[in-house]
Amino acid sequence: MTDSDRQPPFAGRTVLIVHPAWHSCGTYQVVLGQAQAWRALGAHVVALALRDWPPGSLDPASARWRDYIAHTGDMPAHERFFANAPVTAFADPRFWSEIYWPLIHGDHARATSAMMAAAPTPEGLSGRRIDLVHCNHFFCMPVALRFGAPVMVETHDIQARQYDLRNDSLFIVPPRATYDAMLDAETGWLAKADLVVHLNDEEKRVFARLAPERPHALLYPAVPPVPTGPGGADIVIVASGNLPNTLSVIWYLEHVAPRAPAPVRIVGNVEAAVKARAPALHARYASLFAGRVDDIAAVYANAGLVLLPTTEGHGLSIKTVEAMASGAPLVATRAAFRGMTLDPAGLSNVALADTAEDFAAAISQAVAHGLGRDAASRAASDTRRAWDEYFSARAYMRALSALATPLIAP
Repeated sequence: MTDSDRQPPFAGRTVLIVHPAWHSCGTYQVVLGQAQAWRALGAHVVALALRDWPPGSLDPASARWRDYIAHTGDMPAHERFFANAPVTAFADPRFWSEIYWPLIHGDHARATSAMMAAAPTPEGLSGRRIDLVHCNHFFCMPVALRFGAPVMVETHDIQARQYDLRNDSLFIVPPRATYDAMLDAETGWLAKADLVVHLNDEEKRVFARLAPERPHALLYPAVPPVPTGPGGADIVIVASGNLPNTLSVIWYLEHVAPRAPAPVRIVGNVEAAVKARAPALHARYASLFAGRVDDIAAVYANAGLVLLPTTEGHGLSIKTVEAMASGAPLVATRAAFRGMTLDPAGLSNVALADTAEDFAAAISQAVAHGLGRDAASRAASDTRRAWDEYFSARAYMRALSALATPLIAP
């Protein structure tokens, strides 16, 4: 039998990907890579998107689901389903005790998982044979566990850290939920999976210590390639509107932009978050914001220099991996490469700078030497090679297949 005659390893299997209904962010890119990988491995892929807040219409034709679907047209699942807590949840006493009460005290771990648990299973999924559930984030586990199939869950991050950071900027009714309490809730759900998968080594070490009864694995996500050229005159920052990204962009505008030799183009839905958190700063630099764009690949293709002014956040940064895949010259803080086993100091097309002065100086040096407009050099760059070795679809499929095979009965 030749290689062309062999069936893909998961032909005839159905894999259900359960994930939060988020778009234009790192989590969505990870889920996209999962769906592409499972299809390439031969599985029938079913995606179930779960909205975390607020309760509302269950109809995929409703306005908020239409918006989500419009922004996720590249999802390659064979079938797609959508679920959220219904409006009637407000009339259930458990909503107030299990969702509202934890939420006003800042316990997002318990509130969000309870919200997901309140979402009914879509009619077309009830009773379906599922061979494996590929779950994303601990708070989707209440739904992932419904299908009687082995569950592998990807953590994406230590979410309790994000929640604790979020609470710093919210009004919280005392007593405020502690980091340890939220981490305990997070770990409790992860421990119900058959396999816990982590996107970076720090997460693996933390959760393997907290839930030693479960197997843990490190699996870098598949991040779709972005063009390596032709390059252009743009100096770009790509950022979604989560809090760590927002604080990082604010740091850049406050401390680096006044020293930088050239204007930067800030792409992504971070603009609204910066405007809300630092309105005067946003007004001063409003012309730099390009907002969300449909074709992020074109942004990287036309960039001569990509900036990663990361000051906040935990877990693997997907936008860093995307920037690496472009092969463009990068100016970055060391924090941008968090969670990776590779040493960014060994990447020849990366300039590392952790202070505002050094960051601005590195931009000046990159501009003086000429921006990255040579597509051939970008395709052969150190960062592009690192992306191919660690984060390409080929590398991901090989690792995913090895992890999933023992979970699926012959």
